[in-house]
Amino acid sequence: MTTTVSNEASTQEKLVRAREASTKLALLSTDEKNSLLLAIAVAIESQAETILSANQADVEGSGLEGAMRDRLMLNAARIREMAQGVRDVAALSDPIGETLAEWTRPNGLRIRKVRVPLGVVGIIYESRPNVTVDTAVLALKTGNAIVLRGGKEAARSNQRLVEILAAVPGVPSGAVELLDASTRQSVQELIKARALVDVIIPRGGAGLIKFVTENSAVPVIETGAGNCHIFVDESADFEMADRIVINAKTQRPSVCNAAEKLLVHERIAAEYVPRIVKKLIEAGVEVRGDENSRSLAAGLNVGPAAQQDWGEEYLRLCIAVRVIASVDAAIAHIDRYSTKHSDSIVTSDEANARKFLRGVDSAAVYWNASTRFTDGAEFGFGAEMGISTQKLHCRGPFALAELTSSKYEIVGTGQVR
Repeated sequence: MTTTVSNEASTQEKLVRAREASTKLALLSTDEKNSLLLAIAVAIESQAETILSANQADVEGSGLEGAMRDRLMLNAARIREMAQGVRDVAALSDPIGETLAEWTRPNGLRIRKVRVPLGVVGIIYESRPNVTVDTAVLALKTGNAIVLRGGKEAARSNQRLVEILAAVPGVPSGAVELLDASTRQSVQELIKARALVDVIIPRGGAGLIKFVTENSAVPVIETGAGNCHIFVDESADFEMADRIVINAKTQRPSVCNAAEKLLVHERIAAEYVPRIVKKLIEAGVEVRGDENSRSLAAGLNVGPAAQQDWGEEYLRLCIAVRVIASVDAAIAHIDRYSTKHSDSIVTSDEANARKFLRGVDSAAVYWNASTRFTDGAEFGFGAEMGISTQKLHCRGPFALAELTSSKYEIVGTGQVR
């Protein structure tokens, strides 16, 4: 017998329940929260068949193809990874109650700044049901209630997952709420609920993020699109560069940390451009290029890159190649076209690497590594709420620490002012 979560309640009722749950969650001890998470991991594994059944119905009815279909689809391995991600979060240190600073004033007042939960977190996302579990367990670990508004394509998967989480003994009623995905009205209500929701996190396409950031009355942590670059410098090891470029482009092209642009130093372009273009095409990648790249890769079916290509996030097996005069020119190109997500330099010249690391103003900047590592799990966070490309509150993959605020605890002995 399974517990079901009613979708008959209004958005307002669900938000009120989440606010009430947040006060209970804030009082849970670390051991209590970890016990809940470990029970959730077991529940997910034990209900794998029902999750897959719901997900199959979503996939078959979605009409999605290619990368977007892959984002939506679950399988046994992905469910195992989902459960392991929950256990990984349980194993992490609990930031709640951490002392950030402590001092005593001349009048004897002892002041302590400590981490506390944000309260109620609202997240709006598209067709990736793993986000439902990742974000819910991060919220629970930090004593926050979470209100989920997933995409309509994943409605059955999300419903089943939330039912499983909510049925775990000890999870307060309202701690994990799922809004109706069949109408945009639920998004409007969520982003206007300033008295009930403490922060909104939009995850998805540029259109969704733009709409939320421009219309929300609730503070927003913006997750950004990923027009990610790899710059192969003149001193790069070609074998290393090949591995990095192919991995960053092809390992999972539908995600925001996949490489979309390849910049190659002009001093090695004659040798490296045809070499890497051939390998990219063999890997099934559509290659576009500037005039120099197309000339150097003549006969290899490189299409012309239009001006709009340099700023586009493809999210598919497509990459644009440009020949660049120097590391400074690469930084300038990235500064103009990057979404400030993840960018990488491949070089054996430490001075150029340090210049690139300092000069590129992105959330994650790499030296001799694939951009695919911009991920909460890869950074050791267990999971992530998203990847922030803004600068206030948090930047890059964010998880437990970024789901906290702070407050001051002041202890006196009768002092008055």
